[in-house]
Amino acid sequence: MRLYRHTADLPADERGAVVALGNFDGVHRGHQTVIGTAQRIAAEMAAPSAVLTFEPHPRSVFRPDDPPFRLTPFRVKTRHVEALGVDQLIVCHFDDELRHKTAQAFVEDVLLRGLGVRHVVCGYDFLFGHRRAGDPAFLLQAGRAHGFGVTEVGPVSDDRGGVYSSTRVRDALSAGRPREAAYVLGHPWEIEGRVVHGDQRGRTIGFPTANIELGEYLRPAFGVYAVRAGIDRGGKTVWLPGVANLGARPTVDGTVARLEAHLFDVDLDLYDLHLRVQMIDFLRPEMKFPSFDALKDQIVQDAAAARATLAADGHPQD
Repeated sequence: MRLYRHTADLPADERGAVVALGNFDGVHRGHQTVIGTAQRIAAEMAAPSAVLTFEPHPRSVFRPDDPPFRLTPFRVKTRHVEALGVDQLIVCHFDDELRHKTAQAFVEDVLLRGLGVRHVVCGYDFLFGHRRAGDPAFLLQAGRAHGFGVTEVGPVSDDRGGVYSSTRVRDALSAGRPREAAYVLGHPWEIEGRVVHGDQRGRTIGFPTANIELGEYLRPAFGVYAVRAGIDRGGKTVWLPGVANLGARPTVDGTVARLEAHLFDVDLDLYDLHLRVQMIDFLRPEMKFPSFDALKDQIVQDAAAARATLAADGHPQD
């Protein structure tokens, strides 16, 4: 997959793609249907397939004081899109200028002059342009006027009628239901980040942890999770089982939320490496213990519960 961090001056042979439009936060099953539709049409037209997304997420520009909400920061979203087999990922920088660009100007400047699109695909709820004046109906009219095709993808639902959506994923994670989130996403939800130095208390009780700051990630339910951690080894991700605490660590008077993952039966120096941590199951909510010894006893129980949960699921897979 080729990554373009702009929408201007694309090579001539990269123009004329079939482009899926959207934020695609989470790259859930509904998003995958939109992107898959673009890929199918691209194959029929012998054209490149592309995804056009926006960074930073427009919500962070419109509502900068909101709590962190992202399911997939850009690095993670890129990996998920690439795994779908798309030819191009095009990033449209969302700033104040783009925020005030009219829907018509977006079509003319970005889709036509910038990308030379042959066809665009979007979800039924895709909105764009100043005051969100652009929608699929607007794109359809613009396509007729300028000679590009438009396909609108309706809501994608499961067999119980539940619509796959980023909101549904966020709600599930906030309620401590990572398995439901994984069902909507089509893959486990994960937190990825660089391993940073912590207070190293875990080493004193036989449970060293890899610590990751949460940054712009959504804060799911605070508590203890059964996890799988992915480590890059020679270009391949190796998955290891573990247990993790996600929260502010009230027993040790912590104030900043972070993820602390303990990997079973390995002793690895992970500092400064990027680690992928898949949240498999929620074991218990975060709580404050009366002593560090009481916390240690609970960690032993948590580790045993995580081992049993992961063993019942089978071995981690890439």
